[in-house]
Amino acid sequence: MGGVNQMDILPVLVTGATGRVGRVVIDQLLDAGVPVRALTRRSEAAATLPAKAEVFTGDLTVPESLDPALNGAGAVFLVWTAPPRTAEAVVERLAAHVRRVVFLSSPHQTPHPFFQQPNPMAVLHADIERLIAATGIESTIIRPGMFASNSLAWWAPAIRAGDVVRWPYSAAESAPVDDRDIAAVAARTLHQGGYVGGDYVLTGPESLTLAAQVDVIAAALGRRIAFEEMSPDEFRGLWEGTVPRPAIDMLLAAWSAAVGQPAYVTTAVADVLGTAPRAFRQWAVDHAIAFTKGS
Repeated sequence: MGGVNQMDILPVLVTGATGRVGRVVIDQLLDAGVPVRALTRRSEAAATLPAKAEVFTGDLTVPESLDPALNGAGAVFLVWTAPPRTAEAVVERLAAHVRRVVFLSSPHQTPHPFFQQPNPMAVLHADIERLIAATGIESTIIRPGMFASNSLAWWAPAIRAGDVVRWPYSAAESAPVDDRDIAAVAARTLHQGGYVGGDYVLTGPESLTLAAQVDVIAAALGRRIAFEEMSPDEFRGLWEGTVPRPAIDMLLAAWSAAVGQPAYVTTAVADVLGTAPRAFRQWAVDHAIAFTKGS
């Protein structure tokens, strides 16, 4: 695998450029000497991106707005952050301009109860995968499981406030994957040969219950964090209006199905990068400041 090919002389277009994966993909590509184009919906977002990245304004809901960024590009990192209506037109445009697309999807094909719950996003991902395959373009699919960084949205506010972390299905198991590992796999498959047709389910190296993940964060902070079980109905009431209802339903169903089930763990990160995926404890240590007061 590996090895540099002629695509390296052509820029890589990164969609979702300011997102938690796309932003790191940009850094990884620039570090590898690959010219990068960053797509954002708002021109002011350019201020948050590296000076070496060429920034384009475009919107997945307006397919023709992508043309300037696509002209002369060699590959695209596709993160779908829009409604499904324009997916077919966007994929057709990608296929007309570039040789390769790496799509950030999800493990909806994985035969594990955690990933088999009804999920509108999984349906959308499957549709986009079919559209990409139908074009015949060189493609790679990467499927991260639960993101380690989800714990920032879930638990950081309570931890920063010194409150008890209250959460449902504390015994549900997952294998959180570090966003940096997801980005590194994406970057490698975008600019090196040997990964066309690849389909990678990315996970962290170990199965941990939700309660154990909070304990790992506590260890990184050097203090105890109290954890209390919350009922699913309480969770639904607290998050209603903050998170779309289908996403709440999917999470609760997934956690319920994952109780007593060791998480699905793969070697895909190591297979692509040649290095072991970061453990959740490493992620927690590296992000400890985000769980402290004033962060």
